Amino acid sequence: MVKRLILILCFSPIYMYAQKTDAKLLGKLQSLIEPFHGNVGLYVKNLHNGKTVAINADSIYPTASMIKVPILVGIMDKIAKDELKFHQEIVYNDSLLYPGVDILGSFKNGEKIELSKMIMLMLTMSDNTASRYLQMFAGGTRINAILDSLGFKVTRVNSRTEGREEAREKYGWGQTTPREMATLLEMIYNGQVISAAASARMIRLINRNYWDAVAASQLPPYATVFSKHGSLDAYRSEVVLVHGVQSEYVFCIITNNNEDTSWTFDNEAWRLIRSVSGTLWNYFEPAHQWSLPDGSEKFY
Repeated sequence: MVKRLILILCFSPIYMYAQKTDAKLLGKLQSLIEPFHGNVGLYVKNLHNGKTVAINADSIYPTASMIKVPILVGIMDKIAKDELKFHQEIVYNDSLLYPGVDILGSFKNGEKIELSKMIMLMLTMSDNTASRYLQMFAGGTRINAILDSLGFKVTRVNSRTEGREEAREKYGWGQTTPREMATLLEMIYNGQVISAAASARMIRLINRNYWDAVAASQLPPYATVFSKHGSLDAYRSEVVLVHGVQSEYVFCIITNNNEDTSWTFDNEAWRLIRSVSGTLWNYFEPAHQWSLPDGSEKFY
């Protein structure tokens, strides 16, 4: 009972809004965001001293593929309750195929795959077909109930979830705020979602992102990075928790209504996310400044 009360207090809106702003870092990040052609929300938290930066951090945005973190929570809850087994075999049915280049979508109807590998595909490869399956197993309504129990008022699954039709029309698959998505990742990292063991399993899974050309590309290879991104034509986002040499910090940046809808390396939103990520590392790790080589030495 006492532990639950501590969690409620620590992650309640009153507590979060009372956190002290890092004014120096705020100025650095505002200068990066101001020229951007679109809407930007950003939340940063230094996990050592609790100082934060919040720029439109409580505005509601689509999640795109970042919704796969809440889906993971829903699946782990069912595993914890013995309603699913981590390594149980699932028979693939192509009725849930998400058109595109998904690995699971290339399976033949009736082929078998372990649930654990579906989870890996959802998080590592951002496989949408695997994610549809996992959301079906967890249940959108149940995922939302878990999020509510954790104190999140905005972050929700919308797609294929009863009663969320209007929100789906507005935000798509899911919705969140930069503050809430970053806080969810922080809670998992701190062992506070479902159980310490379940959180440990989840954070290891989130540590295996194939898509490392944006925020992670600006971090040195010796940093430990936990991340999930989301991308649509006029939308790019990423939630990232970094365990550095001397620092631990989490941030979530969401861009929406972007003028640049390209899918090239130099997309304006992806440039912004890389700039924010590099700025944060060099700010929190002044003794370990790091940057990518310029020009042709970038392997993208």
